[in-house]
Amino acid sequence: MKALISIDYTYDFVATDGKLTTGEAGQQIESFLVDKTKEFIEAEEYVVFAIDMHDPQDDYHPENKLFPPHNVEGTSGRELYGQLADVYQQNQTRRNVYWIDKRHYSAFSGTDLDIRLRERGITDLYLTGVCTDICVLHTAVDAYNLGYKLHIYKDAVASFDPVGHEWALRHFEQTLGAEIIG
Repeated sequence: MKALISIDYTYDFVATDGKLTTGEAGQQIESFLVDKTKEFIEAEEYVVFAIDMHDPQDDYHPENKLFPPHNVEGTSGRELYGQLADVYQQNQTRRNVYWIDKRHYSAFSGTDLDIRLRERGITDLYLTGVCTDICVLHTAVDAYNLGYKLHIYKDAVASFDPVGHEWALRHFEQTLGAEIIG
């Protein structure tokens, strides 16, 4: 069984005026990312939207010291970007679509993601989203450590750091044994 994990494809991470944007790199993957998401939903495969949620007043959260406020709870910056927002709106009530609010880079850290995947017998994860070398990477490392088989859609991940993006793709394949698709 397989699942698609859509990571942080939000306004703040993708829009030109987003608070911590991947900009053009993130915008260029939209069509492919949306197509893959639709494919998984229509095939009745499990689709998880793992989306950053921050409180800028949280003095204890390390990201608040590293990055400008982004994906702040209750703001439009947390909304899914572009066509992906429409796909989610049209399918959010389906049993195979799930939204996770996450506080850390990894979609597994502090969430019930692993439990939900195991309940469904899911062994293979297909990752999409941003940032390749931050949240996608940390999710992939945790997934690897939990025993999942990884598949990364090269044309559905992006970063604001081209060097970090390329490094992460190599790391997925060479260190985590992931299949790089596309």
